[in-house]
Amino acid sequence: MMLRNMAVAALVAFPMVALAETPNVTAGEWEFVSKTSVTGEMEIPDQTETERQCISQEELEGAEFGFIEEEEGCELLDQELTADGLSYSMVCRAEGGEATIDGEMRFMGERIEGSVDILTQSPMGELSMNTVIEGEYLGECE
Repeated sequence: MMLRNMAVAALVAFPMVALAETPNVTAGEWEFVSKTSVTGEMEIPDQTETERQCISQEELEGAEFGFIEEEEGCELLDQELTADGLSYSMVCRAEGGEATIDGEMRFMGERIEGSVDILTQSPMGELSMNTVIEGEYLGECE
C-alpha cells in the first residue's frame, strides 16, 4: 500500500505555479489515461487508470492551474514550467521509504502526453515505476 501511495503522491504532488503565459491546453472536458508498470523485487501487475476532468479557462489562466494537488511528505527539487510543458524532480518520504521522482508533461492544445519515473527504496526492496500519461480533449464540459 505504501508503494501505491508513493506513486499517487508522485502524480499528485505539487500544484503548478503561475505561468507568465497560458498553458497550451484547450479548456473543456479531458480524459486522462495513465498506465503504470513496475519492476523490482516484488511482482506487481501493470495498472491502467482513466480519469475525466473539466479544465476551465479561468483555471488555465490562474495561479492554481494544475493536474495535481500538494501531498504531504514530498519535496520539490526542481521544476521548469512553460506554456508547452512541465518537467520536475522531487523526493517523497513515507512509512520508512523514499521515492525519487522525475516527471514531464507536454501540452499540445487538445492532447497532453507525459511520463513519470519513480525509484522507490523501502523495507520491501527497490522498485522502479514508470507511468505514461495521455490526455485527450473531449469537448465542452457538461
